[in-house]
Amino acid sequence: DGLSEHVCISPTGVVRAQRHVAVQEGPLYRTEGSHITIWCNVSGYQGPSEQNFQWSIYLPSAPEREVQIVSTVDSSFPYAIYTQRVRGGKIYVERVQGNSALLHITDLQARDAGEYECHTPNTDERYFGSYSAKMNLVVIPDTLQTTAMPQTLHKVEQDPLELTCEVATETFQHSHLSVAWLRQRGGEKPVEVISLSRDFVLHSSSEYAQRQSLGEVRLDKLGSATFRLTVFHLQPSDQGEFYCEAAEWIQDPDGSWYAMTRKRSEGTVVNVQPTDKEFTVRLETEKRLYTVGEPVEFRCILEAQNIPDRYFAVSWAFNSSLIASMGPNAVPVLNSEFAHREARGQLKVAKDSDSVFVLKIYHLRQEDSGKYNCRVTEREKTVTGEFIDKESKRPKNIPIIVLPIKSSISVEVASNASVILEGENLHFSCSIRTAGRPQGRFSVIWQLVDRQSRRSNIMWLDRDGTVQPGAAYWERSSFGGIQMEQVQPNSFSLGIFNSRKEDEGQYECHVTEWVRARRASTPISITALEMGFAVTAISRTPGVTYSDSFDLQCIIKPHYPARVPVSVTWRFQPVGTVEFHDLVTFTRDGGVQWGDRSSSFRTRTAIEKAESSNNVRLSISRASDTEAGKYQCVAELWRRNYNNTWTRLAERTSNLLEIRVLQPVTKLQVSKSKRTLTLVENRPIQLNCSVKSQTSPNSHFAVLWYVHKPSDADGKLILKTTHSSAFEFGTYAEDEGLRPRLQFERHVSGGLFSLTVQRAEVSDSGSYYCHVEEWLLSPNYAWYKLAEEVSGRTEVTVKQPDSRLKLSQAQGNLSVLETQQVQLECVVLNRTSTASQLVVEWFVWKPNHPERETVALLSREATFHYGEQAAKNNLKGRLHLESPSSGVYRLFIQNVAVQDSGTYSCRVEEWLPSPSGVWYKRAEDTAGQMAVTVMRPDAALQVDTVVPNATVSEKAAFQLDCSIVSRSSQDSRFAVAWYSLRTRAGGERDGLGLGEQEEEGDEEEEEDPTERMALLSVGPDAVFGPEGSPWEGRLRFQRLSPLLYRLTVLQASPRDTGNYSCRVEEWLPSPQKEWYRLTEEESAPIGIRVLDTSSTLQSIICSNDALFYFVFFYPFPIFGILVITILLVRFKSRNSSKNSDGKNGVPLLWIKEPHLNYSPTCLEPPVLSIHPGAID
Repeated sequence: DGLSEHVCISPTGVVRAQRHVAVQEGPLYRTEGSHITIWCNVSGYQGPSEQNFQWSIYLPSAPEREVQIVSTVDSSFPYAIYTQRVRGGKIYVERVQGNSALLHITDLQARDAGEYECHTPNTDERYFGSYSAKMNLVVIPDTLQTTAMPQTLHKVEQDPLELTCEVATETFQHSHLSVAWLRQRGGEKPVEVISLSRDFVLHSSSEYAQRQSLGEVRLDKLGSATFRLTVFHLQPSDQGEFYCEAAEWIQDPDGSWYAMTRKRSEGTVVNVQPTDKEFTVRLETEKRLYTVGEPVEFRCILEAQNIPDRYFAVSWAFNSSLIASMGPNAVPVLNSEFAHREARGQLKVAKDSDSVFVLKIYHLRQEDSGKYNCRVTEREKTVTGEFIDKESKRPKNIPIIVLPIKSSISVEVASNASVILEGENLHFSCSIRTAGRPQGRFSVIWQLVDRQSRRSNIMWLDRDGTVQPGAAYWERSSFGGIQMEQVQPNSFSLGIFNSRKEDEGQYECHVTEWVRARRASTPISITALEMGFAVTAISRTPGVTYSDSFDLQCIIKPHYPARVPVSVTWRFQPVGTVEFHDLVTFTRDGGVQWGDRSSSFRTRTAIEKAESSNNVRLSISRASDTEAGKYQCVAELWRRNYNNTWTRLAERTSNLLEIRVLQPVTKLQVSKSKRTLTLVENRPIQLNCSVKSQTSPNSHFAVLWYVHKPSDADGKLILKTTHSSAFEFGTYAEDEGLRPRLQFERHVSGGLFSLTVQRAEVSDSGSYYCHVEEWLLSPNYAWYKLAEEVSGRTEVTVKQPDSRLKLSQAQGNLSVLETQQVQLECVVLNRTSTASQLVVEWFVWKPNHPERETVALLSREATFHYGEQAAKNNLKGRLHLESPSSGVYRLFIQNVAVQDSGTYSCRVEEWLPSPSGVWYKRAEDTAGQMAVTVMRPDAALQVDTVVPNATVSEKAAFQLDCSIVSRSSQDSRFAVAWYSLRTRAGGERDGLGLGEQEEEGDEEEEEDPTERMALLSVGPDAVFGPEGSPWEGRLRFQRLSPLLYRLTVLQASPRDTGNYSCRVEEWLPSPQKEWYRLTEEESAPIGIRVLDTSSTLQSIICSNDALFYFVFFYPFPIFGILVITILLVRFKSRNSSKNSDGKNGVPLLWIKEPHLNYSPTCLEPPVLSIHPGAID
């Protein structure tokens, strides 16, 4: 988890862990409305394993103020602004482990942006470590949009499929998009078809992976925002709803990617019809041999898959001639011959079920013998609704034979019509023929076989000539509605007057010759009056404008003769109601009746009935809102009975006819021009709203003024003026205190409205626009809103005055001596406003110190404040500020010291008053730098270096003078010390060879062979140091003058012989009255020789330099030259001899330069030494 544990060891040796709280690294960018989690871990703690967590936020508007959000231990921890969301579960803490928790914010809001702090209450014995950690959360708008056109597609297997999806985002942060196409069927889990990851990698689920690898499934990006899915060959398994889903990803600081938001488009339903279209057809019938008059039924049976979802057409053929055809709509179409038989009820073509089609012949004729067959054709429905023939199949033919009936008499029935309208008269004749022999006596019975195959006797005539009606026809016969008579001996008639629908059916004439019996029949079809009775309401003006007229027509079909009475009623349902009420009725006898609630219509409504038909027209003038609604006409069909009573046969209700009374077409146009307005605060904002055109000169306008801020989703209402000129202030004007600064004006022209915001502030910046509503007076004298339109936007930027603050950038170097005065000048060359107030701050950069430190500060209220540098260097009493003129500020540092050195500069802040009177910092500038170097006085100390050597006798006194030739300051004090200089014992190197001396050369430079021994030291405060032990009790100090110091050594002894020097230190007082050492100087060595009273020849010689060199130095070079000459002569003589010793290996004689050792103090005589090996 990226945490480290800190461990420390206490002095007692006990190992203790240091508490460490870590929070998820920020900043995190998340979108509004998303669900965010932030983890927090704690380690190295003591106490219970389960730790508690408390979350707080520091808002950008108040970065120093803690706002508590949620706690795992304290339910009262949240502040009021978060209490409701915490209680509602929209903000909560999920404990992952005892030391780890997640903060959940389920519905992220823009105001949730800020710095989050995770705090763990202490459970340790003492505070040790970190107890909280912070991270930043940035909330950005969710701009991701995913759109696709919703549709339903019907495809056939192997067809291609192309779908497009638009994905766009306007996020300013760097983000990646991923797009995926998915398919879903019903409640099943969505299946990924293909996707493009955020890393631009294509991927498919296992179901589509192989097809994607073969190129059957593709995802292409067209342009910047269009993603196209292509499936080249659809399969039945592809059926379902296709939609695209997009996600916007951002990379967190820890390197991981996070999906900020996901959006899915609307879906496209794709139906895939399988190509398995195989089907079979077979034809069946009961038998092959029939007699005339018998019925026959042929069954055409279809065997296929998914028959209800497919379309089939069936045709019937007799001896290869078409009988009838029936399309997918199951409506049969018969040819002319068989249509007549079908009309008389002798034949039927129908669809029994989805897979069974039948052909029925109720009464076979002898000419019906032959071959019958059916053909089934599958059809495909196109997107336009048309059908296309596909595969067609037919079974084998089925032949039938129809045998005739053998009889000696024949009967024929004829009628005046086979199809009549209810109420018309029917006349039947029944003719009897005999086969060439005299006819006998006949009895005749008229029977009716209705559609339900129920048989009833109408009337009969027995062989004695008596006529009797059937039981069901007794009453009608008594009124003369049914009559039967014998026209001729072999001809009988039947008359039915004022026919009824129930008279429809097959009429049979049963003839019995009193030896043998025969019968004949004829079908009669009576069309009921209500058959096809329909009512339709139409209008050529379904939408009318206020005060216009409109007509409604009630069309009644079929066109009945005048003897058929029809009543028509117009009904009305006003807009917004659920009940109809009757407006007006045309009764069956031609009268007009108004409804109870039609009073508002009577004066503006005209009703008219056509003479040639039962159509009724309703005309309404001066339309208003009260006439808007749904109209419907109701028609009743009546029949006059044989006994002069009335029977309502049918009632039909028309379609609903909605009449919309429309408002006038608006001509409202508001100026859409965009403006950009930039002004300085305290100036007025002038906003205009111009109506370019209006619908009516009498239009009134309501104007609503809005402002849209970048941080808001929608505009906020500032001010509303109603069409009646009333003012209403919006919540934004109330919250921001705009009411006293708003001024509204309507110009005389009537189409120009102005809003002025006085004394503009920076917070008034935004996008301003107006919303105009056009109001008109309705025909009912009520005001209504006709239209509304939004103007173009005026982008207003209120800015603070341009900063013109400018300081002098002059650079400089200033070197001064201690105790002098330094002047630092800060010059304001220009400022933004003469009403501004300035804050002047002086600061300094010290050498070897990267951070600047404040020296002094002059506040806006002209209050002088010391900085931290003033306290450190004791500047408070040494600083002085002057402002001789406006914009010129001088800071004086008096009595400067070396520690005052540094680079000085000044920074000026300019503060301006806002329109609300609050002061704010407008600008700041920093002046050029002044490098100040405070120096101490130059060292001028000189000590007299020309001092003669001295020789004193034993027991005498010698003087060591220390004379100061010059000094650096008159305030100087001196510290004086005398030293004895002696050569170290290891400093003698006489025994070293020449080469060894060269190697020792570097060491001589590094190590001083002189040994120093202090005789006496006197400090600058005239305090004496201890005397050197060899001279203790023999020293006398004198200060002969301020610049001359003398040390007298009493009772000199030969051991005092040597070199002496004095060292002088010069001390000066600092400005803080502290003494410091300025420099030091040492005199040249003074040679002192003390003569021993027992002096020998050696001492005499050593005491005289000329005598010393003559005795000890000059003889040795002369002797060396003589020896070398002798050796050279001898060497040459030996070379001339052939028996040279050198050639026989006898070593030659080599002489090195002799070493001469002598004492520099002449205490020992020189020694001439020839070292071993010097002569070979």
